[in-house]
Amino acid sequence: MKSAYLYVRVSTDEQKRRGYSLPEQEDRLIKYCESNNICVKGVYREDFSAKDFNRPEWKKLVSELRKGRGKEENNIFFIKWDRFSRNIQYAYEMLGILRKLNVSAMAIDQQIDLSVPESSVMLAIYLSVPEAENTRRAMNTLNGIRKAKEMGRYPNKAPVGYVNTASLDGRKIILPKQPESGIIRWVFRQLAKNIYKIGHLSEMAVNKGLRSTRSNFSKLIRNPVYCGLIPLKLGNGEIVMIKGIHEPLIPEALFYEVQDVINTKRKVSTIRTDFRSTFFLTGFLVCPLCGKRLTGSFSQGNTRKYAYYHCRKGCRARVRADKLNDSYRDQLQKLQLSEMVGDLFVAILADWNVDTQKTGFLYERQALRRQLVEQETMLSRARKLFVENILKYDDYSEMKNEFRRITGVIKKELCDVAIKLKTIEEQRRLGFRNSIDVFRGFDNLDTADKKQLVSFFPPVGIDLNKSEVSLGHDVALSKVVVYK
Repeated sequence: MKSAYLYVRVSTDEQKRRGYSLPEQEDRLIKYCESNNICVKGVYREDFSAKDFNRPEWKKLVSELRKGRGKEENNIFFIKWDRFSRNIQYAYEMLGILRKLNVSAMAIDQQIDLSVPESSVMLAIYLSVPEAENTRRAMNTLNGIRKAKEMGRYPNKAPVGYVNTASLDGRKIILPKQPESGIIRWVFRQLAKNIYKIGHLSEMAVNKGLRSTRSNFSKLIRNPVYCGLIPLKLGNGEIVMIKGIHEPLIPEALFYEVQDVINTKRKVSTIRTDFRSTFFLTGFLVCPLCGKRLTGSFSQGNTRKYAYYHCRKGCRARVRADKLNDSYRDQLQKLQLSEMVGDLFVAILADWNVDTQKTGFLYERQALRRQLVEQETMLSRARKLFVENILKYDDYSEMKNEFRRITGVIKKELCDVAIKLKTIEEQRRLGFRNSIDVFRGFDNLDTADKKQLVSFFPPVGIDLNKSEVSLGHDVALSKVVVYK
């Protein structure tokens, strides 16, 4: 009795909708085998593209065939040759492999007798047509993308800081997404200052909540979409910039200023940056031996460099910088705002920070709700057109799936905004307790801000033996700052 393996494959939702579903293919193949008295040895169901044979189920099928080592004749049945392959080169190579395994491949809707020499012509047609369809589909897709870009629309997956959505007329657009868009604005402003290296700035952005690897961050800061421009590659290889209809995150001037900074040969001096962050007390330390200002430098040890504050030539005053810095931090942590100014400080924070953040989140929630209403309105219109037989079922089904996807994203973002608003209210309730300890965040400040704070609370005495320092502050500050 003749036997065969059945192979069914789909790769897109469109094929499923248009009669290429796996169950339908399988049912037709089984009926064919029953009517021709053929024993089914196995069914392999595939949901991968046929651009090559790197497919899980096909590999399992070939592995099963290799077990027989070609001792008995086997057959593989499928509906059409485009289920077998959409690449003529790979198809002929696989047919050669199957021939060595004593296996015959056959499409029940496009049957050919390979023992007849002339049938090779029909086989070539059956194998080349799917590849031509793929090539034409790819060209149409590229032309559609090009046309969209010429109209100022961004047709690809939204870059970090944006989200894909659709306007009321159904056209796909991208909109800024918080908090990523705010972080990206901050990144470009910092790059324009040319203070930090790109790697360091990438880590800072990730700590703020930006989801990006170092390699993606390097592409991000070179992406003109953030300033409202869409790159379009012409046929001669030249790239032109199209003014996009989406909302830019930064001005064009800032974008090109950043490009000049990151492309120039002038590099940020990490040594100087490390020096300033290590010796943030320089300019405030007075030598207890001679009364001169202490400076700082690194001393090379056996395994690494050590940082020291030391006096000028001729004076032997010298103390480890890390120990003196830690002593200053410890002294700073002993300070807090007095209760008499706590309420005022909380009020200032509420007006300047908390309320500002809350207003931003409320605006974001309003925008998301508006997007949700627009999506529901679009689906309602599409439903009406479908009922009136103006809109085809395939188009209506695609729009409904798109609606579910987009509304799912919007609802998730609404949930995130609600959590942020709740967090702000909790911070407001706990604001007084946290604001009393204003010096706890000293280590999170950058070097310039640290030195600014040190100027208000300068070190006034140094114990060289204990590597300790004491703090001083003027009479005005003593009225609002007290020891714990």
